[in-house]
Amino acid sequence: MEANPDKVAHRPARPWVWIGLSLLVLMVVVVLLFGEEDTIDVQASQTAPSPPIVSVVKVSAAPATTQLSAYAEVNPLWDAELRSAISGRIIAVHDAALAGAKVVDGDPLFSIEKAPYESAVAAAEMELEEAKLALLRAQNNVTVARRQFERDGTEPPTELALRLPQLIIAEKSVAAARSRLSAAQSELSDTDVIAPFSGFVTRRFASLGQTVAPGDALVHISDNRQFELVAEFSQDDWSLLKHPISNTYAKLLHRNGEPLGQARVRHGGGFLDQDTRQVRVFLDITKPDERILAGDFLQVQITGRTIADTFTLPESALTRAGHVWLVGDDDQLQRVTPEILFRSEGTITVLAPEAVGTWRVAKTPLASFLPGQRVTSQLDEG
Repeated sequence: MEANPDKVAHRPARPWVWIGLSLLVLMVVVVLLFGEEDTIDVQASQTAPSPPIVSVVKVSAAPATTQLSAYAEVNPLWDAELRSAISGRIIAVHDAALAGAKVVDGDPLFSIEKAPYESAVAAAEMELEEAKLALLRAQNNVTVARRQFERDGTEPPTELALRLPQLIIAEKSVAAARSRLSAAQSELSDTDVIAPFSGFVTRRFASLGQTVAPGDALVHISDNRQFELVAEFSQDDWSLLKHPISNTYAKLLHRNGEPLGQARVRHGGGFLDQDTRQVRVFLDITKPDERILAGDFLQVQITGRTIADTFTLPESALTRAGHVWLVGDDDQLQRVTPEILFRSEGTITVLAPEAVGTWRVAKTPLASFLPGQRVTSQLDEG
């Protein structure tokens, strides 16, 4: 059977027809999409947006007594590493010498063998007695010589004729013998190592049976009855204090704000710390609270002088850039950069400008505030 030539000739045209129709439909859709416009009903508003509501604190200029504070580390007033003054073998280690022990001034810590030093004391005592005997002989010789010249009715030609130089030597020999005896007795007493002050043993270095030499470490003791602190203040803060500050008292507060008594100002000023370039104030705690421990950090508060015209503002009113936003009587914002005198318990005290009696301050300023911006002020009575 032969194929129809007409059908064979028309078959390849069908795919192109469908492709053409598809392109035509696509073009129509694109034209329709571009022809469409998104329309939004826009209505012109005749009313302006309301100004933001701002909480305002009203403050008046008044005198303020400066309160300066700084954190300081509590250090023991006495802190010593006891070392052996003599050489010898340790024959006893007392309980008070063990690490962590609480000691009282005079408690025995170590005992070092005494025999060599007892022998030295005995020898020094004998030497002293011999020197005293020599002194008696020298004194007797001088007396005999004087009487001889008196009987002869003549004057002694020299001091040597009276045996005075021998007497001087004998006197000095006695003094030297006494000094040697005192040194020997001191070394003997050093065989008993005692606590020089009350405190805690923080570390023990020597052991029973150990032979020590002069300068070897034995034990470390830290005072627990007297403490000292070193607080540092900037030069601006230092100028706010009453001078002289020696023998005044400062309040001590724990990090959580709990009061811990007082500290006496021993000395302050005179030089700057080489690292921080701040003024150092030295304080003593002679009767510490039981909660005060060496190594802790405490807040030191010192009362300074009284400044006549100041504003006391909530700390939240100060921006990170150091500005304060004022709200005028016309409810317009004004930005100022005050001179901060000191901070205390969530407030800042700033110097009041001349001829300004009151401020209306934005309690919590916003980052979007602009000078001259109008706001709705709301007085905060708190």
